[in-house]
Amino acid sequence: MTFEISTELIEKIKLLVQEQNNAELLLHFEDLHFADIAEILDEISLEEATYIVKLLDSEKTSEALMELEEDVRERILNKLSAKEIAEELEEMDTDDAADIISELSEERAQQVISEMEDEEHAENIVELLRYDEDSAGGLMAKELVRVYEDWTVTGCVAEMRKQAENVTRVHSIYVVDAKEKLKGRLSLKDLLTAKRNAHISDIFIPQVDFVTVHTKGEEVARVMQKYDLEAIPVVDEMNRLVGRVTIDDIVDFIKEEAEKDYQMAAGISQDVEADDNVWQLTRARLPWLVLGLFGGLGSVYIMKGFDEALANFPILFFFTPLIAAMAGNVGVQSSAIIVQGLANDNIKGSLLNRLFKEVGLSLINGTALGLLVMLFGFVVGQEQMVSITVAVSMLSVIIVAALIGTFVPIILDKQGIDPAIATGPFITTSNDIFGIFLFFYLAKLILGF
Repeated sequence: MTFEISTELIEKIKLLVQEQNNAELLLHFEDLHFADIAEILDEISLEEATYIVKLLDSEKTSEALMELEEDVRERILNKLSAKEIAEELEEMDTDDAADIISELSEERAQQVISEMEDEEHAENIVELLRYDEDSAGGLMAKELVRVYEDWTVTGCVAEMRKQAENVTRVHSIYVVDAKEKLKGRLSLKDLLTAKRNAHISDIFIPQVDFVTVHTKGEEVARVMQKYDLEAIPVVDEMNRLVGRVTIDDIVDFIKEEAEKDYQMAAGISQDVEADDNVWQLTRARLPWLVLGLFGGLGSVYIMKGFDEALANFPILFFFTPLIAAMAGNVGVQSSAIIVQGLANDNIKGSLLNRLFKEVGLSLINGTALGLLVMLFGFVVGQEQMVSITVAVSMLSVIIVAALIGTFVPIILDKQGIDPAIATGPFITTSNDIFGIFLFFYLAKLILGF
């Protein structure tokens, strides 16, 4: 049965903390999953959460801390001593511990590492900190099960038992040579069915998917998704096995990237949370709002240049929001599909073929919407030439907006810029300007003013 956090439980926990009734608190948390502990910590005050973290065994709290939002975790860690943080890190996998260390100031991080009793664990954490956090090296954990190709089956089983004690989940068994170079993987079935005196070199599988420490996180996610992997080994520049990326780490990475892309598409240039201060939120939002402002001012001056049109056909003014909205909507639709395709690495074929495809799609959509506009004009008794002007303009605007929405993300991607930046305000603003200009220019040609 799923554990649920109730108001009564939270109030009970708060009361027990206030009374410092440690014995009963320990009973409440004894059988709780670390995710449930994290949820409780998130519902109580900072002082109460810190008290519980100090009270409980680090084996429980270390994983619970990783489930918390970064800002909540940071506040709790600030209440702990370097020694207490070190105790938490020693119970974590190296990748999680490295994430914690990276959130601390340089001085505090050094203090924490110096307090760690497990020197090998500390060295592994320091090694992970050298890599870009969005690379395979930054995502990997050092904990894994490795066996040497010259081992016998009997010796291999004994060594695996020792290694597995420090590995939370054993997804795969990796085979290396004497120089620690990755040679392949070992099937547990083959290991159990092999003769006791057989060598690993005779039974291991040489085919194994792997990534390097410098492989980007997006590529790691793509490979793991393509081959349906729960874990993937990571090698260094000399093909030596140095770690593995597990499915839980790559899911977290994908989630973070999706949140960043969503914010970027909404016109937020930095990674911010709702609880951040006003200054941080302003810095993240203002640049795109300024872009939108200049785009709007550009549209104003375009309309000003066609003041004769508005004087002779004032009804055109009322259709400008419609044209601008359609341009923005079509552009965002096109760019969203392309950005998604680039993220999933399924944008194939030549740009010319994609050009024809987008033009064809735009012609169909634009014609359908243009006919609806003309039908609307007929129903309300609008002048036929005005309806034709709006319909033709809408068709043209849709074609241009679709092309901009398609090719801008592709061009940005080829330049090494995150294509997600193309969606939202960027596309909307650019298409507003082009849309307004095309509308009035075509109106001038058709209506003859």
